[in-house]
Amino acid sequence: MSIPRGSYVKTPSGIDLHYYDVGSGSPVIFIHGSGPGASGYSNFKGNYQAFADHGHRVIVFDLPGYGLSSKPAEAEYVLDFFVDALKALLDSLGIGRCALVGNSLGGAIAIKYAVDRPDAVTHLVLMGPGGLEARERYFEMEGIQRMMNDFAMDKLDRDGMRRLLSILVHDPRHVTEALLSERVPVCATQPKTVLSTMRVPDLTDRLSEIQCPVLGFWGSNDKFCPADGALKVLRECANARFVLVNQCGHWVMVEHSELFNRTSLEFLAND
Repeated sequence: MSIPRGSYVKTPSGIDLHYYDVGSGSPVIFIHGSGPGASGYSNFKGNYQAFADHGHRVIVFDLPGYGLSSKPAEAEYVLDFFVDALKALLDSLGIGRCALVGNSLGGAIAIKYAVDRPDAVTHLVLMGPGGLEARERYFEMEGIQRMMNDFAMDKLDRDGMRRLLSILVHDPRHVTEALLSERVPVCATQPKTVLSTMRVPDLTDRLSEIQCPVLGFWGSNDKFCPADGALKVLRECANARFVLVNQCGHWVMVEHSELFNRTSLEFLAND
C-alpha cells in the first residue's frame, strides 16, 4: 500500500504541507526523521492512533521534501527551513501550546523549536534525536554513510531500500512489504538536494534553555545517531529522563511501539 492521503496547508513561502489531524484534546505533533522515502505515516503509523485514543489531538505531518509534501529542488534543507515549516503548519491550524514528538531529524527540529519558542512547547518526546553532534561525527556512523551513498547513487529500488532500512532496525522483520511500498515511491520523487543540502547544527550548548519536561528514547544498536547523545540531554536539561533499549536500532517507536506509546502517554499525563 502507498501512503494514505490526508489534508494540506500552504505555507507563506508556497510549500504544500501534507498532514493528518486525528482526535481531540491537548495537541501532540509528530515530527518524522530524514532519509530516503521518509514520511510521517511510515514513521508513526503504529503510534499516533494510541495518542488520539487517549484524549489528544494528534497532528502527523510530512516535512518539506518528504512524504506527500512539496519537494522543492531549489530549497536548502537546513534545520531552520524545517522549523519554519513546523511553525507555519501550527499557525495555519491555530495550534499554540503543544507537545512535540520527534525522531532523528524530527528530534532536532523539536529541540530547536522548543529553545526558540519555550512558551509554545509543553513537553518534548525525543527518539534518537539529531542535532547533538558535529556533522563529522554523524558521518562516521554506518547508517548515515550507507544512506547518503545509496541515495546519491540511485541505489534505492525496492531491494536497495530493504537493505538500507534493515540498518535502521535491530530486527529485520520490521522491514515489511508495506513499509517498502510506502517509502520507495516517495524516494523516487525526492530531489537529491533533500540530503545533499541538509545541515543540522550541534544544539548541545542550547539544551539548557529547554524549559519543558523531556522524555527520550534511544536504541543501543542505533547506527545513525550515537546513543551517548542521551547523556548530553540528561546532563544539560533541567527536567529530563531517557529510556535506553537494547536490541533496538534507530526506530524505538517501531521496534518497541507498545513501550513507546505507554511510556509517552504516562509522561504527557503526569508531567
